[in-house]
Amino acid sequence: MPIESHLNDALPFTALALVLVLIALLVRSRLRHTMLVMLGVVVVGTVGLWLYDQRALTATTRAASVMLREGALALIAFGVIQIVALFVFQTLLARRHLPRILNEFVGAIALIGYAIYRLNAVGVNLAGLITTSAVVSGALAFSAKETLGNLWGGIAIQLEKTCRIGDWVRIDTVTGQVVSIRWRYMAIATINNETIVIPNGSVMQNRLTVIGRRGEERAAWRRYVPFEVEFDHAPAHVIEQLDRALAHAQIPFVTRDPPPTVGCIGFKETGVEYAVAYDLTDAARYWEVDSMVRVHVYAALMRLGVGVPFPRSVIEVRRDQRPEMAQREIAHRIAALGTMDLFASLTDAERAALAHKLTTCEYVPDEMVFRAGEPADSLYLLAQGHVDVVSEDNGNRNRLATLVAPAYFGEMGLLLGQPRTATIVASGDALCYRLDKEAFDATIKARPELTEMLAQVLAQRQAANDATLQALYADRHAHDRPTRRSDIVRRIQQFFGLASEQK
Repeated sequence: MPIESHLNDALPFTALALVLVLIALLVRSRLRHTMLVMLGVVVVGTVGLWLYDQRALTATTRAASVMLREGALALIAFGVIQIVALFVFQTLLARRHLPRILNEFVGAIALIGYAIYRLNAVGVNLAGLITTSAVVSGALAFSAKETLGNLWGGIAIQLEKTCRIGDWVRIDTVTGQVVSIRWRYMAIATINNETIVIPNGSVMQNRLTVIGRRGEERAAWRRYVPFEVEFDHAPAHVIEQLDRALAHAQIPFVTRDPPPTVGCIGFKETGVEYAVAYDLTDAARYWEVDSMVRVHVYAALMRLGVGVPFPRSVIEVRRDQRPEMAQREIAHRIAALGTMDLFASLTDAERAALAHKLTTCEYVPDEMVFRAGEPADSLYLLAQGHVDVVSEDNGNRNRLATLVAPAYFGEMGLLLGQPRTATIVASGDALCYRLDKEAFDATIKARPELTEMLAQVLAQRQAANDATLQALYADRHAHDRPTRRSDIVRRIQQFFGLASEQK
């Protein structure tokens, strides 16, 4: 091929590059300045090719001439390929928001194709080169395995739009904002003024969490700030008070709808664990906003007189108050038993024995104590709070009555083993003591005559309940009271295995 033909062949490509750059300048393409730089590279290559044309006859060696020519052609090819790729992807298809890595990949493939073409043009036998260097090619392919993995990972991330520039992400223990996605790596900037470079292959192999995005929709970042409170305070009370306090707190970058909420999330060795859940509008502020939430929580706890527990590693020399607390608890149980007309005939010793066998049961608002129809063999003594007697109809609850401490319920289950006749639901924080048949068994077997006294109280209570529910039949039930008491005596004796002893 004559020397002059190289310059003649290159001029149309130079003209094409010039036209594309002018169009990009007219439409004010986003990367028009980069295209201007590439046009400069094309011009340099064209000038170099012209110099080669002028000095080819006087070149000292053929190798020097070939190097000058191929270098100039490479500059032209590189510049033209970059200009075409930028024009197609960043000007014509700019509204499609295609990832930049796509036009870089296409440009790289085009350059590889050009290199193969020129090697063949200058007489390099590519088939022989590949055949004679199979071992070298295998080694290069093996060493490039990780690089290729990162390359395809970067392409997949951008094509699938797994995450975008500007997104906040969490990868393993790293949380930050994506500032760059390149061929080999993803760069994440943290709030500590650090930029962490993570290979694309690692990003594809590990779990990547995109923060503040639900699918394709932008959303506030839900944050959880844990804290602990001493066991002495009921969780329902703590949650209610802190919800009210946080609803009035003015915390920047925290949404007002929904407002911050508090939840009980666990029980630790040192206390009850809670967490404040809030929606953060600016992910970059998560550290300082978490701090402000803790400040508000601490202030609210101090106003309520609620303490934050000390770590168990702190050694305190304290007098063991558990025996005194146990004695106070037993005294409270004995006093509660003393308020029950059902056990008015028991001696002090018998009530004290029963007090040691009671089981403490605490309930929170709307918690069910038991449901109508359930098998039963226990009685509940309401020591603090109040409970509702309700009926259930197709999932709806209708309140029939309210029991306020001191009171008792479920006596038919303890004395007769009769299934529950009503549903009991706590209408607030309630403290109950449960007395099981097994615990009461020794007492009633020691004094079988108690069955008569218990039956009389039970009959009176049942008649009173019937009178409340059916006032029109009060006289009839009062007339039937002696018969009812005899029947209840017989059923109590049978339930506790005393029938044979009374014959």
